[in-house]
This record gives sequence, C-alpha cells and structure tokens, in this order.
Amino acid sequence: MIQEYEKPGLAEQHATRAIFFVGGFGAASWAPLVPLLKARLGIAEDVLGMLLLCIGIGSLLTMPLSGAAAVRLGCRRVLTAAGLVYGALLLALCTVSSFQLAIPLLLIFGATMGCIDVVVNIQAVIVEKAAGRRLMSGMHALWSVGGFAGAGLFGIWVGTFSLTPLASTGIAAAVMVLVTLAASRHLLPYGGDAGGKLLALPKGIVTFVGIIACIAFLVEGAIMDWGGVFLTTVRHFDMALAGTGFTVFSAAMLTMRLLGDWTVQKLGQERVVIGGSLLAVAGFLLIIFAPTVVLLYLGFFFIGVGCANVVPVFFSLLGKQHVMPISLAVPAVSTLGYLGILMGPAAIGFIAHQTSLYAAFTLLAALVLLQAVIAAYVYRHIVE
Repeated sequence: MIQEYEKPGLAEQHATRAIFFVGGFGAASWAPLVPLLKARLGIAEDVLGMLLLCIGIGSLLTMPLSGAAAVRLGCRRVLTAAGLVYGALLLALCTVSSFQLAIPLLLIFGATMGCIDVVVNIQAVIVEKAAGRRLMSGMHALWSVGGFAGAGLFGIWVGTFSLTPLASTGIAAAVMVLVTLAASRHLLPYGGDAGGKLLALPKGIVTFVGIIACIAFLVEGAIMDWGGVFLTTVRHFDMALAGTGFTVFSAAMLTMRLLGDWTVQKLGQERVVIGGSLLAVAGFLLIIFAPTVVLLYLGFFFIGVGCANVVPVFFSLLGKQHVMPISLAVPAVSTLGYLGILMGPAAIGFIAHQTSLYAAFTLLAALVLLQAVIAAYVYRHIVE
C-alpha cells in the first residue's frame, strides 16, 4: 500500500513534528487544570485518582484499534480528526462542573490522546525509514516542546496577564486546532500494513519493551497529573505555579531529546536508558526529601533528563526486532504503555489518600529502578 504513494520527504517530517507538538501541548495544557478540576468538583485525592483513571481507560479502548484505523483511513484523516477533537475537549474540561459529565469527557479525552500517540508514532517510523537516518528522538522532542509551551504559557497567561483559566485554555485549544489544520495536508494518506489484523497483542521481546513503556508513561503521567497537586497541596505553592514542576520536567525532556540522537551515538542506547533511569530515581528522591525549592525543581529536572530518551529509543528498537511487524508492534507497545496511565492515577491517588503523596512518589522511584533492570534484559536479547 505504501508503494502507491510518493516517498515521504521534508514536508512530511515537519507535519509529523507538528502533530507531536499538538500531542504534548494538549497534555501539558491539561496538567494545570487537574487541581482546578479537583477544587471545582470538591473531591478528595482518592476520588480524583479514580476520575483520572478515565483517561487511561479511554486510551486503552482506542490504542489497540488506532493502528488498524491508520491502515484503513490513513494517518492524515485519523490525526486531523483527533487533533481537532483534542482541542475541543480541553476547553470542555476547563468548564465542566458535574462529576457525571466529567467522566465521559475524560474518557474521550484519553481516547483521543491515545489515538494521536499511536498514529503519529506509526507515521514517524514510516518517515524515519524513508529518510534513512535517525529522527525519532527529534520527533519526540516536539512532544516535549509542546509540553514545555503548554505548561509554561498557562502560568504566564494566568499569573502575568491575569487571564482566567477559561481564557487561557481557550487560547491553548485554538493553538492546537490551528497547528493541526496547518499540518494536515502533509500528513501521510496511508498508515502502513497491518497484515489484515484489526487488533495486535504483544509477544516475545515486544512484551518487555511494552513493560518499559508502561513504566515510562506512568512516570510522565504522574508528573503531569500529580505534580501540580503535589506543589499546591503539599508544598503550598500558589495555583499560578501549579504547572511549574511539569514545565521544568518538560524543559529537561526537550533538551535531552533534542540532543538525543547525538547522545545515543556517543554513549550508546543501553547507557542512555539505564543511566537515565538511575538519574530519574535520584530526581524522585530529591522531590521527596528536598529541603529547598531549588533542590525540589532540580528533582523534576533530573526526572525529565533521565526519562527523556527511554520512549523514543525503544520505539526505534521496535524496528530492529522481527517478532512483530512495526504497524502492529507500535500499537501493541503503546497499549501496554498506556496501562501506566490507566494504573498510575488511581494507584497514586489511593496511596496518597491512605498515606501521603510522599509515599506515592517513593513507589514511582522504585518502578523507575525496575525499568532499568528490565531494559538491561531487553538489550541482552535484541541484536542491534
């Protein structure tokens, strides 16, 4: 099917980066809305955790099918529709005041986020192979650019220009819609070949890659969903600073992903992933025990640096395994990855309610350490 179309070039590369930006921008623009939603609905941490569970459920419902949708409809149609819906839902979540209405909105929000994640990575793999050179870290860097911009601009609009959260979110939604429409014409009209399969289940070494993705997504989702709550309720930061922890995290990820291809070439993928995981563990320890604000933010920075290249490196590795075709391996790994988003918010909310957010973040540090152990196993079984 791919052979019927012109080989992807620079325009397709830029369009792919634009959609990565939209995905990260939307996720980060949602982060500072979490404590606002908590206050608006008047719910405790455990109930908030169960509510945020809807994002993971929505993602899991669509991610296994997103690869098939890309094959049948093409990346262009799927990503354009998803990007537009993504922006509209962000605005709706800023105004919802009913618990019953928040549930379906978060389900659809998660479904859209998951669909964008899978399909843009499928397009990225196709574009990277056509280019004949490593592009994945740079592609994922644009997700971090979006994350940095989304979280940082919210604080600027609310704190500096005194805009309401609704006005700030409206601007964010408009940015997402405009970027999606601008990129649409250069998105791929195809989405690979799924070999006739509608649903893919991970198998072999792909399963272990999926577990690594699960932990990576769980950590990123925890910083996104609970970083603001931690700063405002535990550290008693002003609401305008709710997104600053995620901003520092996103800035660190952006820097390291922009340097990702060069870093991997110099140090090797195994050192980057395992060493980065250990650095992220140190970052969580700083967040838990830091006596000063500077060290607290340094913890967010270490986590961002350490986690930055885990996901893009392993998506690239999927192209080197022969257990599953890439059009099936990407949604399979992404589905396992989003199990982290499914389990993370509820688990953290439950632990925080029963003990404290300190205990919940200690669990995250232990999971990142486990990630390093599993990564070492994967590298022993994938011949590069």
